[in-house]
Amino acid sequence: MKVYSKQQLALRNGQDKPEIWVAYLGVIYDVTQSKMWRNGKHYEHWAGQDLTEEFEDAPHNTKVFEKFTVIGQLG
Repeated sequence: MKVYSKQQLALRNGQDKPEIWVAYLGVIYDVTQSKMWRNGKHYEHWAGQDLTEEFEDAPHNTKVFEKFTVIGQLG
């Protein structure tokens, strides 16, 4: 699996590049097609970041990531 830096992830924020990616537990997911991540924002969360620490406040469980494509690992 390809490894991406935090800086590379940060560019996939829906603003700097057309891809919208987020990381959770070291895995990077492509959420570009999700209506919930339009313009790189999902409620108070921004794409291009590791959301591991923020996830505990989410109203959903980790199964939400199953519908997204894994891009790589966060290095």
